[in-house]
Amino acid sequence: MSDEEALLAVEREVALMFRRGRARVAELSRRVHPELEGMAYSMLGYIEQAGRVRVTDVGVHFAVGKATVSRQIRALEQLGLVAREADPLDRRAAFVSLTADGRRRYLVARDARMARVRELMGSWPAEDVTRFAELLHRFNDVFGDSTGN
Repeated sequence: MSDEEALLAVEREVALMFRRGRARVAELSRRVHPELEGMAYSMLGYIEQAGRVRVTDVGVHFAVGKATVSRQIRALEQLGLVAREADPLDRRAAFVSLTADGRRRYLVARDARMARVRELMGSWPAEDVTRFAELLHRFNDVFGDSTGN
């Protein structure tokens, strides 16, 4: 396989992974709560990992505008999955964190997802899984830093 063919193969596989990932995240969002939109599961995961995070930082992390992140957070808040609190240093800003119910629902969905990942990769040698994780991290670092199409 030539260098160009290898790069084309990477592009095809990454595009397939993205398409499947979007569908899977939408399914996981509905598992958390049937009324959630596709991006909600990922937002809950980010908030769970952060513990408490500014709404604006959620938007920056997901590269979405203020209106989109506000709408998503409002929906999560209305369903009782996140709690919002004003930033005491800047009343225009707000922090969000998972509620107990939000954390419980998110973890149930995440555990189901991880069981499936374990099942799919269970036959892989541990070294391959570690190397794959390292290569994906390296790719995401480069991909995240790129500014072109």
